[in-house]
Amino acid sequence: MNKKQATQRVEELRKAIRRHDFLYYVRDSPEISDEAYDQLFRELTRLEEEYPGLLTEDSPTQRVAGEPLSTFETVEHAAPMLSLDSDADPEALRRFDDRLHRAAAEGAVVEYVAEPKLDGASVELVYEAGRLTRATTRGDGGRGEGILANVRTIAAVPLRLRADEVPVPPFLSVRGEVILQIEAFERLNERLMEAGREPFANPRNAAAGALRQLDPRITSSRPLDIFVYDILAIEGLELETQWEVLETFRQWGLRVNDLPRVIASVDGLLEYHADLLERRDDIGYEIDGVVIKLNDLGMRQSLGTTARHPRWAFAFKFPPRREVTRVLKILASVGRTGVVTPVAMMRPVELGGVTVSRATLHNREEVMRKDIREGDRVRVQRAGDVIPQVVERIEEPGRKRSPRFEMPDECPSCGTPLVERGPFTVCPNSFECPAQLAARLLHLGSRNALDVEGLGEETARLLVDKGLVRQLPDLFDLKAVQLQELEGFAEKSATNLVEGIRRASHTELARFLAGLGIPEVGVAVARQLARHYRTIDALRVADEEALQEVDGVGPRMAEQIVGFFLEPHNAHVLDRLLDDRVVLIEAPEEEISTDLEGLRFVLTGGLERLSREAAKELLESLGAKVTSTVSSKTDYVVAGSDPGSKLEKARQLSVQILDEAGFLELLGERGVTP
Repeated sequence: MNKKQATQRVEELRKAIRRHDFLYYVRDSPEISDEAYDQLFRELTRLEEEYPGLLTEDSPTQRVAGEPLSTFETVEHAAPMLSLDSDADPEALRRFDDRLHRAAAEGAVVEYVAEPKLDGASVELVYEAGRLTRATTRGDGGRGEGILANVRTIAAVPLRLRADEVPVPPFLSVRGEVILQIEAFERLNERLMEAGREPFANPRNAAAGALRQLDPRITSSRPLDIFVYDILAIEGLELETQWEVLETFRQWGLRVNDLPRVIASVDGLLEYHADLLERRDDIGYEIDGVVIKLNDLGMRQSLGTTARHPRWAFAFKFPPRREVTRVLKILASVGRTGVVTPVAMMRPVELGGVTVSRATLHNREEVMRKDIREGDRVRVQRAGDVIPQVVERIEEPGRKRSPRFEMPDECPSCGTPLVERGPFTVCPNSFECPAQLAARLLHLGSRNALDVEGLGEETARLLVDKGLVRQLPDLFDLKAVQLQELEGFAEKSATNLVEGIRRASHTELARFLAGLGIPEVGVAVARQLARHYRTIDALRVADEEALQEVDGVGPRMAEQIVGFFLEPHNAHVLDRLLDDRVVLIEAPEEEISTDLEGLRFVLTGGLERLSREAAKELLESLGAKVTSTVSSKTDYVVAGSDPGSKLEKARQLSVQILDEAGFLELLGERGVTP
């Protein structure tokens, strides 16, 4: 075969292989056997090796190529990859539908495309002139990590779009979800365990981890799949409906889920949701709800988006998974703020693809109220990514029960006598308790505090366990030679951490205050305190009355702040920190922000003045982020009537809590009157 004949044959083979990929992954109707497909693939590989000049980047043989990367580049998305407004309450769905009907032009038909809410890793794919040129993780929604080499290994992702039925646009950015089918996930975990390695907790983690491998050959060993479901940006082609988008995706060879439906009523959406919930365990991949999108793309354009989510889409979540298991032991766990939480160690049970063996019991009063004891049969639930919770005890008539659980008298980490503060049991040894110290190190080095690169949870625990850090100030005395003796550290990584600590030691007062972990003082209050007092010395001598003059500081918080600075251990640690270890740089007054940019809010319970959705939109218009889960990164929890467990978690984590009046006051300070 001469070069001309080889060129013709290579194109024939590529066209045939792409067609069979399309039939297999998109149409689910293969025409040839795996053996016949492999024969075509081997012939193409042989010809490209014999004639290297014929090799192209979009050839089917080039899904895995190149050397491992040293790092991922940061890539800007063609359009923001927003999250979705979500709720598991049918009334929230009805409110969403009512709002869209009110916004629609008179006589306009409002219909939706409903589809499964996939529980995987969201990605952006960019095609230029039909060729895959970019692939990016969601990242922060505006930018992500470039993972083109890894995405090319996913057989269901076409490297070149088909143009047989619909012309390919010059530029196309689409959004999809990379997943692992459950059977493939189970096979992967079996292989890992046979090799003596830790299995993945769930398919989503496995998919996300595979996408972030620096070596695409590792990614190719994971059986990843994908469904594409939205256009982020397009040039040269206009489509009118979401349903048309999905059909066009199929014609281009992009893999589309086969469960979406066009539905024109709330009752129809509720039926679709109930049907998928019933079939959830038989679908073959993880879903956690239903995504409902306005079908009319023109109407979508007029509705627009908030800073965080589109106004034309809604995620109707499934209720939390619940399972029954048995409590083996109840242990006391010490958190960063010193709160000692009873934790149930349970017989492992599967909850939403995750093996759960521990669940929070919140506090001693909650344990007493539910009367949970060691050996009890209990029902547990897991909603989203929060720690699983024990919902209730299941009666077992005739079974002898263990004695009631009692909180320990001394801290299980440092032996300090525990004290009671309301329903919570607290270790007062804030800066010397090993459990609290490791958590405080992590908090001090976090992004919103000193931002110490390389100081993660494992490193913080290791520094405390090995005695290198016995008090917070010891962190700034570390030498690289000490770190090199620790597991996981080499000369370079040790030097990098020490240098990172040195750079972080010169910081602004607001960051320093945020990192100290003062009870109830989050990032926003730390900024206000720094703006008001300007120096740490002035703040340390302020009394409760003076502190309440600071925006966002109420009587309870003022009491906590004064108590923190007066506590002898805390005062000693602060003196050591400020004795040439931490240098506070006074920020220009105009650089200290008074808006809500970047602050994290959680809304819980009912508000009287405005709906939760309206409150969310107001916060996002001021630059804040509204999340559904309370964590150590949360700045404010807005608690209305019947707030539920989020309020308890906020108290445990010392997150600032606002009632509705305080929330309205916060908005009023920004010139917003709901």
